[in-house]
Amino acid sequence: MRKEYLTVENIVGPLMLVEDVRGVAYAEIAEILMPDGSVRHGQVLEVHEDKALVQVFEGTSGLTPGAARVKFLGKGLQIGLSPDIVGRMFDGFGRTIDGGPPVIPERYADVNGVPINPEARDYPTEFIQTGISTIDVLNTLVRGQKLPIFSAAGLPHPRLAAQIARQARVLKTGEQFAVVFAAMGITFEESDFFMREFEKTGALERAVLFINLANDPPIERIAVPKLALTAAEYLAYELGMHILVILTDMTNYCEALREISAARKEVPSRRGYPGYLYTDLSMIYERAGRIKGRGGSITQMPILSMPEDDKTHPIPDLTGYITEGQILLSRPLFNEGIYPPVDVLPSLSRLKDRGTGEGKTREDHAGVMNQLYAAYARGRSAKEIAVVLGESALSETDRLYVQFSGRFEREFIAQGEGENREIAAALDLGWRLLGMLPKGELKRIKEAYIEKYYPGA
Repeated sequence: MRKEYLTVENIVGPLMLVEDVRGVAYAEIAEILMPDGSVRHGQVLEVHEDKALVQVFEGTSGLTPGAARVKFLGKGLQIGLSPDIVGRMFDGFGRTIDGGPPVIPERYADVNGVPINPEARDYPTEFIQTGISTIDVLNTLVRGQKLPIFSAAGLPHPRLAAQIARQARVLKTGEQFAVVFAAMGITFEESDFFMREFEKTGALERAVLFINLANDPPIERIAVPKLALTAAEYLAYELGMHILVILTDMTNYCEALREISAARKEVPSRRGYPGYLYTDLSMIYERAGRIKGRGGSITQMPILSMPEDDKTHPIPDLTGYITEGQILLSRPLFNEGIYPPVDVLPSLSRLKDRGTGEGKTREDHAGVMNQLYAAYARGRSAKEIAVVLGESALSETDRLYVQFSGRFEREFIAQGEGENREIAAALDLGWRLLGMLPKGELKRIKEAYIEKYYPGA
């Protein structure tokens, strides 16, 4: 029988201080029994001597010192796990919210997992097809990789996240694949959009959803990615499945961290965020990967909206240090009506070379990728020169590149929200665009592939 404490000494915002406690641990879950008989829950944020600082999930409204009884449960936040979690929706505490019956767990797991030991990591080498050309061809996602999407306020990252969740798959037949989708701090409209999209398209049958709304407690927002990753680790490393984890929006997660840090009166670091922001993010991102000797894998696509479109903001800045590249969304492309507005030139997948080539995508993939990138970069550069000096300053070849860059944006980058392009179709489209250029300009593709794939060859 756990001891109950009547020693709530102080209450500030969502925090309460409990004194004269014994045997209480960091991150332990507490039950707060209210005078009216209702029960609230909290989590220990800090322990010092005989004092415990508790964050109350449901808020401290109506709580008064000395009137509430606090019982520490001797365990951290847990989630019940079984194969039946696939196809279900959960809230930030791991409770079902889809109207279905409760999941009967085979076991419970503490959500405070640990990053994969670098010694145990297996190198990511296998291609994941998202059906989006700018990712599959130019910034290839590899199984076990951490590839974030850097967006900004007003850009269509929720739509892009839903599209990736619907379309992503591994190309090998017989591979069990599922998506764990975690949404943090979203509006009711966004939540309704995600739920309808998953149900309407049938993607829910191979997905696990965790939904946290903007008006839910900040401490719940912090728990959501940990719940999602604990579920992903179970499916990947115990059931042998290949899991794509999509976390949106990590900026809301970091804002919750900052809010709790301020309530604890911690010394702030850059832009008011806690000094441990880098460590906290790494504890989430580094839970993705492949483990030697195990069949399953976890691939991560965190999505974050950059405050004020600032790439140097602490959240995208620190995320870039931890992950293996980034997909950057462009406001100018979005303003031109291009979806998805992926800014190809600053985007990067550091592991793309490991997931492309014969037996994975297609033999000509690397050459087409490099040539498209180079041609688009030259076309953009020539367009900028024409703005300053006029088109008469451009050579005939440069004018071709300007035309290429325009068609590349309209035909290759742009694709329908419901359009799922196979990798072979995306490469063929790349070749059709490269057909605008003379063969002599294709200096990044092997001659044998030019003879085989060049339009009209």
